[in-house]
Amino acid sequence: MRMLIVSGVVLIFLSSVSGGSGGINEEMSLEGTGLNSMSYDDLAFASESFEIELELDSETSANGTQVTWVTQICINTGVCYPPENNQDWVSNEESKLVGSVNIDDDASYINWRIKMNWSDGDEQSFPESGFGWKVWSNCWFDGEEWGGIDESCNSESNESKIVAYSKIVSLIALMSVFTMVLWRRFQT
Repeated sequence: MRMLIVSGVVLIFLSSVSGGSGGINEEMSLEGTGLNSMSYDDLAFASESFEIELELDSETSANGTQVTWVTQICINTGVCYPPENNQDWVSNEESKLVGSVNIDDDASYINWRIKMNWSDGDEQSFPESGFGWKVWSNCWFDGEEWGGIDESCNSESNESKIVAYSKIVSLIALMSVFTMVLWRRFQT
């Protein structure tokens, strides 16, 4: 019973919480990753593809290491889609890999990390947990304010959509908890 109540409270809080400070891109150091460089745009445009170019160091390139680009897109309602493994490179030339993912029309930002499947069978993610890179979209909502270079995203109508969505998700979470409690009570 307590677990049901705790789960319900967590669902309610998760439905209206979003973290981080909006509009500030993040990137980690490439030291020790097997990569010489990583190139990408400093803005993710809604409804367009986002490209990344990786240059592998000579050892990583020569030994057959498999590289996976793990991406996660978060949308303006505060929801993040599950991470996706991207191993199908648009271009795969010797030491250069080019990848692309489609950005949702209501995306706030894209997160990613790099996973290396080394030739000796070991697997390593950079960073080990979470995401090492984040690029914000041209129109984003960080849970408190709108931002981005697209002027149309800084409107009151956008805020009302987010508030309405949050209320609906909170109501669904409350109804789910109520249903679970009733179901549990009738089972005993």
